[in-house]
Amino acid sequence: MRVAKSRTISPLDPAAAEPFYRQIYDRLRGAIASGLLKPGDRIPSARALATELGLARGTIETAYALLAAEGYIQARGQAGTVVTPDLRLQAPVAGTVRRSDSRVATTSFRPDSILPFQMGLPALDAFPRKIWARLGARCVRAMQPPDMVHPPVCGLPNLRGEIATYLQVSRGIDCSPSQVFVTSGYRHSMELIAHALLKAGDRVWLENPGYPPTRELLRLMRMTSVPVAVDGEGMIVADGLKSAPRARAAVVTPGHQSPLCVSLSLPRRLALLDWAARTGSWIVEDDYDGEYRYVSRPLPALKSLDRDGRVLYAGTFSKVLFPGIRLAYLVVPETQVERFEQVSQAFAGGSPQLSQALVAAFMREGHFARHVQRMRKLYAERREATAAGLESVLGKHVRIDPQPGGMHLILRLQGKRSDRRLVARMHEEGLYGEALTDWFVGGKGASALLLNFTNIDSRRTAEGLARRLVKLM
Repeated sequence: MRVAKSRTISPLDPAAAEPFYRQIYDRLRGAIASGLLKPGDRIPSARALATELGLARGTIETAYALLAAEGYIQARGQAGTVVTPDLRLQAPVAGTVRRSDSRVATTSFRPDSILPFQMGLPALDAFPRKIWARLGARCVRAMQPPDMVHPPVCGLPNLRGEIATYLQVSRGIDCSPSQVFVTSGYRHSMELIAHALLKAGDRVWLENPGYPPTRELLRLMRMTSVPVAVDGEGMIVADGLKSAPRARAAVVTPGHQSPLCVSLSLPRRLALLDWAARTGSWIVEDDYDGEYRYVSRPLPALKSLDRDGRVLYAGTFSKVLFPGIRLAYLVVPETQVERFEQVSQAFAGGSPQLSQALVAAFMREGHFARHVQRMRKLYAERREATAAGLESVLGKHVRIDPQPGGMHLILRLQGKRSDRRLVARMHEEGLYGEALTDWFVGGKGASALLLNFTNIDSRRTAEGLARRLVKLM
């Protein structure tokens, strides 16, 4: 058995946007794909490679776990870890730039872990697991053979009805259950929209800064992203009109702009709706955490102002319940229901019926509304405690933006500190953070950290984490 040398791992770049575990993963996968590492070759142990590279062992193990999950390597106990013996790889096409492969691989954007400050996670410790377990057991006991066949591709009727009722009451959206399409997440919702209403070559307005996976999705679907700047009133619609007045669609986060958390002002909401009505364009409203506003009542959805049927409203259960449930929903204009039904029949497989039934029961019995109210109060408290704890330790190094809502804090770095470099160091030390510059097109923007506060239970916890963070600055 040939033993691969650690020189297979080319030097790591601490200034790169990718964390070290991703760089190691990319390099080992590239060595396997190029034939430098052959099937059956043994790779260095996590302990040995961690020592040689001066990294935490957990970093190497994370990279190895990704490679094993994708079938590139296998653990053989005392025999070590080897490249999968029967691995069959296609020969690379001449002239192909392998960098494109890593770009595809990064569309997952966030790790499947629970780290301090990890973005995208609700307060997992405060989820009503006992109620959830009781409802789950009841749903399982009630399951009959008709519930075990293929699920409805547009969503379980009971859940579609509960979502429509909830949106009418809480978000001011007048819609029927037939307009609600249950999806497996934001990406699935965007795929349905693209297949139903858009085509390759279309231009789409995106907020700048804005959610990075949206840019990647459009790129993979061969559409052109048009970055539109954001200020204190949200997307600057006038800039979009100058850059691409005939764009086919706009993707916006009007409740809490992602990531700056500002709200789209009423004049700009009306200007955006007027543009869509005049040009026959579409507006995708991504209301990912619109329930969480702490200085006043949650703002009405942009969709509630839509009189011309140009807004598609995308909501999710990931931020209110938990990401692992993989359920979201899309509200389409009434005139487009038939079209989306056709597209769903062709491209959607339907979400698990048991999960949908459980969420429907959770909503029908009032647990959902009570959970949202509790979380709104809890998040306001944790936001204040986390901000106070961070400021007490990091005060001279950062400035924390005042924000009316959302689930994360924005820490503006003082001086000439690189947010990407700091994020890379945080990941190495078991902390999570995202660099604001990664949310800008071209990576050009002010340096800042995006830190989630929903799982920080006290000011004391925040201060302890801040002391770890200050050592990395």
